[in-house]
Amino acid sequence: MKVGIVGSGDVGRSLARGFASRGHEVTIGSRDPAKLRDFAKENANVHTGTFEETARFGELLVVATAFDGTKSALDIAGPANFAGKVVIDTTNPLKFEEGRLPGLSIGFDDSAGESVQRWLPNAKVVKAFNIIGHDSMVDPAFEEGAPTMFICGDDAAAKTTVTEVLQSFGWQSIIDAGSIEQSRLLEPLCILWVHYAIGAGSRNHAFKLLTR
Repeated sequence: MKVGIVGSGDVGRSLARGFASRGHEVTIGSRDPAKLRDFAKENANVHTGTFEETARFGELLVVATAFDGTKSALDIAGPANFAGKVVIDTTNPLKFEEGRLPGLSIGFDDSAGESVQRWLPNAKVVKAFNIIGHDSMVDPAFEEGAPTMFICGDDAAAKTTVTEVLQSFGWQSIIDAGSIEQSRLLEPLCILWVHYAIGAGSRNHAFKLLTR
């Protein structure tokens, strides 16, 4: 599969490595593709491009930008290039204020996931990967068992595709939380993950849903 990743930070690079390791052809996009030359040399399956080139290339697309730059990145990429495609939204609308722990810039009655779906009205947006650190997105390994990945989106077939991606990345427990509106609940989980990481001084944790 051809995978386009819009965003070249830690999340974008970790997922690019993950897709490439599973044999997919990856283009990772940046406002400045030249800065990714050394990264692309790590794997023959990884190429670099502009946001527009990345969106055109991908059969499956990933949005991995900082949220405050997401609308601009998608406008540059061209919403028409996302039409009809499955789009994995990894973003969280983080807010940083001096003297306070990170919080959400939007929530309760809106979410980053819903925003991305509005900005890409003809795409099939699925929220995923937003509740875990980038270093555990692929082949998650924890001493106390397999973690849970929650996803949500409005298109059932798109969620099936994303579930298959997650399974190929080593996720055993994947929960469909419902429509893209459920991003309002999943994005606060990121804040809980971050606050615990700050308090514990560690990134080695994840969420697990237990049923009986």
